[in-house]
Amino acid sequence: MANKILILFAHPRFERSANNYLLLKHIPSVDEITFHDLYQKYPDFNIDIACEKKLLADHQVIIWHHPFYWYSSPPLLKQWIDLVLEFGWAYGPGGNALQGKVILNCITVGGPRSAYSGDGYNRFTLMELLTPFNQTAYLCKMIWLPPFVMHGTHRISEEEKNHMAEEYGNLLDRLIKGEFSESDIRRYEYLNDWLSSVTAKISAQ
Repeated sequence: MANKILILFAHPRFERSANNYLLLKHIPSVDEITFHDLYQKYPDFNIDIACEKKLLADHQVIIWHHPFYWYSSPPLLKQWIDLVLEFGWAYGPGGNALQGKVILNCITVGGPRSAYSGDGYNRFTLMELLTPFNQTAYLCKMIWLPPFVMHGTHRISEEEKNHMAEEYGNLLDRLIKGEFSESDIRRYEYLNDWLSSVTAKISAQ
């Protein structure tokens, strides 16, 4: 049975983000994917909690798709997390509504990958900086996968950007079909790395 994917897209300046536009362009147009633009839906930040809970209940894979703002997410996504993932529903006693669902971050990052390391400009790896999202998923008994990342958004070539956008579409296709192993994926820092390894294995056959 195919997985249904909910993409929670949060970008307050999407009209100026060519990179996110490119990623979105490669999202497969299939019934199994629900694209949910939070800033378009809630420009006043007045989130319909019941509606969001139903969306979560109806999907098996959740993606937080957002730019990496100040080592976190844009404010509306943080508000979504604060309000929708309620005690007694998403976590705590009786909070099992999201148990076993897969969740991950798809993020665009201005700096190169080398800047996110112990001796790099930002002092921490991206996985370390995403710990609050990891812990949120853990608290909600969800399966948190490594992120899919477009690094160096102002520096990389159009060819590299197009390749990453195509890989995003490939990732979504594999998530729908369930063509992934959680234990295998966890060996990699990024889902990009896992996808590259899968492609290399297929090419070697």
